Amino acid sequence: MSFVRSKIVLVLSAILLFTPTVSYAEEKTVALTFDDGPHYKYTEEILDILKKHSVKATFFCAGYNTERFPEIVEREHREGHEVANHTYSHRHMHELTEAELEEEILKCEELIGETEEGEKLFRPPEGILSEGHKRVLDRLGYHAVLWDVDTKDWAHASVDSIVNNVLKNVKDGSVILFHDFIGGDSPTPEAIEVIIPRLKEMGYRFVLVSEINKETE
Repeated sequence: MSFVRSKIVLVLSAILLFTPTVSYAEEKTVALTFDDGPHYKYTEEILDILKKHSVKATFFCAGYNTERFPEIVEREHREGHEVANHTYSHRHMHELTEAELEEEILKCEELIGETEEGEKLFRPPEGILSEGHKRVLDRLGYHAVLWDVDTKDWAHASVDSIVNNVLKNVKDGSVILFHDFIGGDSPTPEAIEVIIPRLKEMGYRFVLVSEINKETE
């Protein structure tokens, strides 16, 4: 009996040894987005970090900053990121008539170019959209993109606060709002250096905003 029992143990051990590990956790997706850039320093740092971690993101560029640093936007395109429209001058949306918004969008569009996928994405400054503004987007063929996780980096929140905010509020399909251009020192590069590995550990896959949109259509 002991000989038979030993053989059974050996067979079971072999099965366990050569059975591949299977994860039953469902894959979750998340999109990192960056507003108001490009910035000569912080956007470059963010791009370096994204490249290091093999992550793609969506950049909502302001036209006036794109005019100043076109080579950075070219890098965003070249490295496979999504470049999207955030108006030319970043005026308060409630100040803009339909005609003025159309001019802002088209002027920015000329500067940022199109993504490889041809998606036309627009994020309104401050996330404000009137019914008239929505008509402009429909007429120009743009999709409005907002967010569900605001990192508060624009308010110069601490790195720890930004990290905790994201990890507490993120969920499958989240669109996270960061800024690559803010006045003064930016906590954003340091924060995403922590956030990206943590989200990967939590089972998240990083996608472009256009990919999130396709999944929810």
